[in-house]
Amino acid sequence: MPRRNVIVSTVTCFIVLIAAHSAWAQERGQAGQRGAAPRVTRAPLFFREEWKQTPAGGEHPVDIPNALSNPNLELKLIGPTGKEILMTGSATDENNPIHLWTGMCTTPCGFTFRDKNNMGDLTGLARIKMVTKVSGYHQVRPIVKLADGTMLVANRAEGSTVDWLESDIAVSELRWRKLDPARLVTVGDWVEKPDLSRVDEIGFADLMPGSGHGQGGWSDVARVEVHAKSVKRESATNQ
Repeated sequence: MPRRNVIVSTVTCFIVLIAAHSAWAQERGQAGQRGAAPRVTRAPLFFREEWKQTPAGGEHPVDIPNALSNPNLELKLIGPTGKEILMTGSATDENNPIHLWTGMCTTPCGFTFRDKNNMGDLTGLARIKMVTKVSGYHQVRPIVKLADGTMLVANRAEGSTVDWLESDIAVSELRWRKLDPARLVTVGDWVEKPDLSRVDEIGFADLMPGSGHGQGGWSDVARVEVHAKSVKRESATNQ
């Protein structure tokens, strides 16, 4: 075979191989895209609350209509002695920020936030952040109230006895038990795969009675953030 024909044949084969490889790679890439899981995005800020102190300041019962800095939220104190939760602290004091304090609760107590217009979708990459400090063996646990009224408390608890620390909790990693809102005690076994796509209220609970003033046993909760998708309430949609 003449040398020129050999070169032409070699080049032709090389071009065919390149074309075949490109087609295979493109087909494989398209198949990979079809089989890839949808991209999960970070949840946006659902709400943030830093509390609003009274002009007089100091320690005092929680003035529910005026305790919140976020006008879109409602505050509920829960538990048999939830009304004994006190507000104290100052916005200008990093060692004693404005917070709710459970020291005077003689039973387990807690509180929840309710957005007036939206429910929270706590699925996916939803997160709960809170700045807390505790005394003794007390800890702060996230709680939620579902759309059907069921109240749940998380297995994870936070709180440092040394300093104010911010906790950043991935909701997808939590396990839940039912919480009796009247007594604020857990009931039943683990709740498997609760529907967190429409959460009515989000809050925190201390499942131990307080010990009063001084070191002993209590929980402080300062700034709170919830990162979740908003779901319009039916009443808000129909307005």
